[in-house]
Amino acid sequence: MKAHDDIASAVPMLALITRPRDEAEALAALLAERGIEAIVEPMIDIVERKAVLPDLAGVQAILCTSANGVRALARASDERGVPVFAVGEATAREACATGFRAVESAGGNVDDLARLVRQRLRPTDGKLLHAAGSDVAGDLTALLNAAGFTVERVVLYEARAADTLTPATARSIDDGAIDLALFFSPRTATIFKRLVEAAGIAGGLAATVAVSISRAADAALANLPFRERAIAAAPNQRGLLELIGALAARQAKVPS
Repeated sequence: MKAHDDIASAVPMLALITRPRDEAEALAALLAERGIEAIVEPMIDIVERKAVLPDLAGVQAILCTSANGVRALARASDERGVPVFAVGEATAREACATGFRAVESAGGNVDDLARLVRQRLRPTDGKLLHAAGSDVAGDLTALLNAAGFTVERVVLYEARAADTLTPATARSIDDGAIDLALFFSPRTATIFKRLVEAAGIAGGLAATVAVSISRAADAALANLPFRERAIAAAPNQRGLLELIGALAARQAKVPS
């Protein structure tokens, strides 16, 4: 039996996952391996657009800032030979899974992706295509334009905000039943805050630790009465899971 199984079995925890459904369900499976139950409550619904990709001739690389962008890109084009530069490991894994042959991961955020591109590529070798959603974190185009690159952004999907919490999730929050609430972007955190306040159940968060992937996501939760707010050491899913493991281990040491 793995160490994290011992920890989780001793101290059962319930996590609220606010990511879009595909990513949330994959994360829920990882949490289940650690004995942590999950409620999947997407703050954003992914709706693909019927976009037509520009001619990829002359494109030296495709930039992907989410796994949703990769999936939409793979459905929009059969091309798999153009190198893909991914913002993080989950996005890179999705690119590999959908058949792209040359994939590199920046292992972090948009700033890390821009840095990787500047290190690996030259502006004179062709333009860059950013496969993106309707709402993006950071300004990747500006970061690379400043280094002399030409970036064309194509919007392949819309990220629509949830209008309300499901009744079951609202009850769990209000009852103080959720141990961890997980946030992967400032936008999902902002939507969550709005919906919780609109439902009048913010008081139930006094039993919950907010676990955020970045300082920006954490900042969007300001003034909500969480028991604690914690930020992953690295801005990726691995960093978030490591933080969850540390929180579970700490809870296991608290006398019942």
